[in-house]
Amino acid sequence: MPTLSLEINNQSSILFNPEAAAIALFEAIHASARFPISEGELSIAFVNDAEIAQVHADFMDDPSPTDVITFPAQPEMKSAGEIIVSVDHARSRAAELGEPFSRELSLYLIHGWLHLAGYNDRIESDRAEMRNAEQKALAILDKVNQAIEFKLKTCS
Repeated sequence: MPTLSLEINNQSSILFNPEAAAIALFEAIHASARFPISEGELSIAFVNDAEIAQVHADFMDDPSPTDVITFPAQPEMKSAGEIIVSVDHARSRAAELGEPFSRELSLYLIHGWLHLAGYNDRIESDRAEMRNAEQKALAILDKVNQAIEFKLKTCS
């Protein structure tokens, strides 16, 4: 199994201490060996809609906010890749769907991981394969009984 280290950067003002949950999620997926990615450092950034919209504009010529952006591995730099997720998007989408926030944010992280594992979602047939893999990865989390809980800051 390839060696993987995590670099977690929480830039979101509404997400409280996501490191433990992100580590548990990625350890479970990595340990399953179902969706292998390159070895190296995997960088995770939790951002707001404005920040992800800026990255989206800078690198994909689309200034709209999105849920997750994944940058591929660069083995020569010992990088397993980078996953940037919008905490704002996860929070609003979870409310829309009536899903727990933690589950939605976990889905975005899994989606980014799957891109690094070679899955794509640009065309319909690839999207169907990606959705299937997302469900399998979520089932891995459920099966290992991981209590993955991303928490929002509460107003005091």
